[in-house]
Amino acid sequence: MNDIFRSFGRALASQFHPRMLMLTVLPFVLATVLWGGLIYLAWDPVIGTASAILQGSVFTSWIYGALDWVGLQSLRAVVAPLFVLTMVIPLVIASMLIFISLFSVPAVVRHLERSYPNLTKAHGGSIAGSVFQALGNTVVFLLLVLVTLPLWLIPPFFALIPPVLWGWLTYRVMTYDALSEHATVEERKTIMKRHRTSLLMIGVAVGLLGSAPTLLWVWSAVIIFLFPVVLAGTLWLYVLIFIFSALWFGHFCLRALADLRAERAAAAPPPHDVVDVIDLAPSDVRRIEQS
Repeated sequence: MNDIFRSFGRALASQFHPRMLMLTVLPFVLATVLWGGLIYLAWDPVIGTASAILQGSVFTSWIYGALDWVGLQSLRAVVAPLFVLTMVIPLVIASMLIFISLFSVPAVVRHLERSYPNLTKAHGGSIAGSVFQALGNTVVFLLLVLVTLPLWLIPPFFALIPPVLWGWLTYRVMTYDALSEHATVEERKTIMKRHRTSLLMIGVAVGLLGSAPTLLWVWSAVIIFLFPVVLAGTLWLYVLIFIFSALWFGHFCLRALADLRAERAAAAPPPHDVVDVIDLAPSDVRRIEQS
């Protein structure tokens, strides 16, 4: 637990470095162009389709009845936008994580190398491996979202399931990227197995942080004229949070790697040649030195 808090503090201090703030620019621009363009072009037809689907839903009828009962009939108009945003948010977060993994995490790791100058690089990962990890885990994440989506609208699951799923995805992707340059494949697997609980806790904490911009985005569907501004703001917050998570995972994983290597070095037997010299007679040692 101390390692979690220690790496959190170091990540928080690193977050405000000008270089780390600059790393938010490219993923933010890519995400804004991608999702802003898609939402602008497809918003009306998607909302129309969602409204048509929801009209015949028993669950929607129950929501409409509840709104009518409390005198909030005007909020019927936001049910379809909220439904669409609920479907889109996991896709946005997954794409942001991929953008961060490809374009920002390598620079984050290079920045962290200053804190671990004696950590030898083993190059146990690659860019192709990072892409495969990001895409593969994202597919699993989206499948889990689809399976659990009905529970997202039921208290208290709506507050528990998303952070856990996003935490799992973040932990899987960020751990690989944090260790790809410095750890061997075996070392990475050992660290992920030994510190699985701690890594998942960091991921869930990041998932909870990611809930804040999500709530802003959902609220903007109610105040629809603020949606473009809130969309841009939440996308930047997502990038900032994921950069922070890369720093947090980076500090934790590189420290864990340094500890693992120190532990193995301390447990390793002395070299054979040293043992042989100790066992030799003094006359034999002089003869070896002369030769």
